[in-house]
Amino acid sequence: MNTTPHRGMPRRPLSRRTALAAGAALSAVLLTACGAGDDGSGRPSADSGASATAGNGTHNAADVAFAQGMIPHHRQAVTMSENAAGKAASPEVEDLAAEIGKAQAPEIETMSGWLESWGEKVPEGMGGTAENGHGAHRGHDPAMPGMMDDRQLKELNGASGKDFDTLFLTMMIEHHEGAVKMAETELKQGGYRPARDLAAEIVKAQTGEIKRMKQLLDPA
Repeated sequence: MNTTPHRGMPRRPLSRRTALAAGAALSAVLLTACGAGDDGSGRPSADSGASATAGNGTHNAADVAFAQGMIPHHRQAVTMSENAAGKAASPEVEDLAAEIGKAQAPEIETMSGWLESWGEKVPEGMGGTAENGHGAHRGHDPAMPGMMDDRQLKELNGASGKDFDTLFLTMMIEHHEGAVKMAETELKQGGYRPARDLAAEIVKAQTGEIKRMKQLLDPA
């Protein structure tokens, strides 16, 4: 059988078509890769990650002061709340104390992480309590309003029943009011968005808890 092409029949440009098809396929691959990630790896590029981080705002001195003040403030609230287990007469007081401890302990970890990432010191203990060898006095540190001194903590530790409930609620109301003031300062002066968000949450949550504690202290 003769397979020689008929004379006069034009040859098809196979090489040109093959080249065009290969070029189109290569373009599709490149476009897909670019769409998967800015660096073609399928992951967000470093620039896109930096943009997301920058969206949180640069931290400033107010953010550092907020975290360094609120950490010991929260630690004292957690310690005070732990005393309610087995000492409180009212189930409502014991439940509220447990809620306070459960909410504030993770916030301590969050703020500690910020300070470490900023290269700032994470405070130890609870500021001016017995943990660092000297007593604190109400109003001694304007940066941490509402903190209890050693005498008050000792009185709370030694109380039980209804006496404990009254002391705990009275002290924690003052403690919360101080935390709200600190958070409001952060909202006015802070620049780091996550810190401002936490400050807003503290204002909302602790204002609500203050209302609950006042009702428990004076049901009428």
